[in-house]
Amino acid sequence: MKYDFSGWATRNDLTCSDGRVIKKDAFKHNDGEIVPLVWNHQHNNPDNVLGHAMLENREDGVYAYCEFNDSESGITARKLVEHGDVRSLSIFANQLKESGKNVLHGVIREVSLVLAGANPGAFIESVIAHGADSETGLIIGYDENIMLYHSSDKEDDDKKQGKKEDEKSKKDSSEKENKDNGEKDSDDETVEDVFNSMTEKQKTAAYALIAQAISDKKSDDSEKDDEKKGGNKIMKHNVFDNDDRQQVSKNVICHSDQVDIVKLAKSSQIGSFQTALGIYAEENELQHDAVSGGFVQTGSGNVTELFPEYKDVRPGAPELITSDQGWISVVMSKVHKSPISRIRTSQVDIRNIDSLRAKGYEKGKQKKQAGNFKLVRRTTDPQTVYVKNALHRDDIVDITDFDYVQYLYGIDRMMLNEELATAIMLGDGRDDGDEDKIAPEHIRPIWLDDDLYTIHVDLDVAAAKAELQGSNTGANFGENYVLAEAMINTVLYAREKYKGTGTPDYFCTPHMLNVMLLARDLNGRRIYASKAELASALNVGDIVTAEQFEGKTRTTEDNKTKKLLGIIANLNDYSLGATKGGEVTHFTQFDIDFNQEKSLLETRCSGALTRVYSAIAIEEPVAETNVAG
Repeated sequence: MKYDFSGWATRNDLTCSDGRVIKKDAFKHNDGEIVPLVWNHQHNNPDNVLGHAMLENREDGVYAYCEFNDSESGITARKLVEHGDVRSLSIFANQLKESGKNVLHGVIREVSLVLAGANPGAFIESVIAHGADSETGLIIGYDENIMLYHSSDKEDDDKKQGKKEDEKSKKDSSEKENKDNGEKDSDDETVEDVFNSMTEKQKTAAYALIAQAISDKKSDDSEKDDEKKGGNKIMKHNVFDNDDRQQVSKNVICHSDQVDIVKLAKSSQIGSFQTALGIYAEENELQHDAVSGGFVQTGSGNVTELFPEYKDVRPGAPELITSDQGWISVVMSKVHKSPISRIRTSQVDIRNIDSLRAKGYEKGKQKKQAGNFKLVRRTTDPQTVYVKNALHRDDIVDITDFDYVQYLYGIDRMMLNEELATAIMLGDGRDDGDEDKIAPEHIRPIWLDDDLYTIHVDLDVAAAKAELQGSNTGANFGENYVLAEAMINTVLYAREKYKGTGTPDYFCTPHMLNVMLLARDLNGRRIYASKAELASALNVGDIVTAEQFEGKTRTTEDNKTKKLLGIIANLNDYSLGATKGGEVTHFTQFDIDFNQEKSLLETRCSGALTRVYSAIAIEEPVAETNVAG
């Protein structure tokens, strides 16, 4: 084909400035197609179309043979290319299929001359000058890049442009058909021709408009006479505005009306401009909307359009603000579920009993019997734990944005789980004698359990300081580092007495975890890069944070106050028992007298550690300086 210049529209396997890579044969189906040649991807003006380009798919990319048209912009662009002022090609493609950053498929819509590109392999390779030097060629190299348009928004522009072209084509076709039928061109038509082409309805409307115009003309003449006599000027209106101006003249709120509305809004009984405007509109049998020049009646006639309704950011059920719930699901999933609600454990401690030791025999002497040992046994009975609630049927019917009944059930279940998890780990927390208290002899809290089952140890920060640096610890180590080391030492030494199964987890406050993670060495580098590293140092399976542990204290038998810092336990050693029918059950009943839907969520269970020395509670004496959270 005849062409003015050729060059690479794009090359394969080269990274564009936006990070994309065009793969081989991404535009293979465009091979042989002719697309428009435009200036800098401008599609809003026909003057930007410079010519056309024929595409050729090659091993290295897409090659373009381009020809300029004879338009003024095409001639100018030819001179720019021949002179070497413009040296870059770019393509516009859409319907892209990508895998990561790789462009695997697309449709080239046009080729553009651009000042700068994005694909570093694109360049205009040759320019052919027609005429006397038609056989000569000029190779143009350049350092600019090609730009590949990836935005799918361009598809919308193409659709709009296509629609306009279709409409233009239909219009041209219609005009051609009219001419073929002997009709006059619009430029040659007279007023009479136009009027005769109207339907009877249109002619009737035209008669009415002409009559109205004549009437307005007479009125204007009369008004001019009044003005000459010193009368006021009156604004003239378009004939088509006749109905609207009559309506506006009746319903415009003047300045005095606005003053009355403001006074009404300032009154103690009202207190709201919106309410005052509504009252004023009702009293004056008007409904108002905001338009330029005042409040006038409109088609909708709705005063609330002045104050649009609030819209929910997240439609549906209101978002719950709760305390930390993550650890609760961990506790409820890891405790041992037993089909027996009455738990009994039996242990015999034969450690450190000398009389139980095997003895050497001396001939002729009587053999001695082994000593006695003590049986340790305890039983745990179940207790009912419940959450009761009631919903008014009016609310159930009126609330349509979400399922109000299911929403409240979810809250009740969350409260029940949190209460059970708290009773298992920390205890109920209510005072003794409170009728709502979950008794610790029915669901035995790990923290408050007997020393035979839970090892209670104190965090010794002073000993950790002395061990690290003597009395001058602060010169080299921060408080966080000292506390972290003290915690690790305490946990590891306590593990020497631990008799639980498997690998336990460490439950602590979020602050305690952060204190240990922020521990730094002499160079300011953190000792533990992650929670996993810290868990490995503590020799635990996982670290679980619970903000409900914050500030919990207990009083020992010798009247000392201890603050809880963390609990280490394998919850599989804790048995939560419930017989059939005692598991979590949901009851509902409708109260006719009070028109309420009542809900009861209930379980009957018992809980206790079933192995001795199967938990560790790390505490801090309150009398000492608190350094932990």
